[in-house]
Amino acid sequence: MKHNKEGNTEQQILEAAETLFLEKGFALTSTTEIAKVAGCNQALVHYYFRTKENLFEAIFEKKARLFFSVIFQNEGADRSFEQRLKETIEAHFDIVAANSKIPFLFINELTTNQQRLITLSEEFVSAREEAFRKVEQELQAEIKKGTIRPMELIDLLITVISLNLTLFLVKPIIKVITNISDEDFQKLIAHRKQENVKIILNSLKP
Repeated sequence: MKHNKEGNTEQQILEAAETLFLEKGFALTSTTEIAKVAGCNQALVHYYFRTKENLFEAIFEKKARLFFSVIFQNEGADRSFEQRLKETIEAHFDIVAANSKIPFLFINELTTNQQRLITLSEEFVSAREEAFRKVEQELQAEIKKGTIRPMELIDLLITVISLNLTLFLVKPIIKVITNISDEDFQKLIAHRKQENVKIILNSLKP
């Protein structure tokens, strides 16, 4: 019972910290706030994670893995390159839509803390290099077949990520300017998901 209680407390701290970090960022979140939202005392936060930095890194890495995992993992020889790319775009969009505050967290923390960017890069270096190598080979094979125009993999990745992030980054502006309802914004999300797929796939045509 003690083990389960401790496990629940640790998880509650993680969930409270995640909510606050996504809302306010690292600098504006305190362990006092985290403890209050988690329903425990501040000493327990330090007991499980020692420092706010350790707690943030655990959450940041988790979100980074979630955000990039679909880009690094979409294999399947039974499907065409175009079909797998379509699935990757859609899956990545869905992850961003379900975690729409991730882009703000990434941009804020990665631009204000250079070391965090270096650490993140080191965490994903092996997975990134292997995944990029495979996709690069497939991309070049499609270019040789004439199904895709000559292009660099980095350009394709930038296009996918930037298109999928844009709607959620500008959401506050769109809602104020258009006075769009939450229901209609959800419809816009579904529409943009398919538009992004069309834009990217059409941009690959020779």
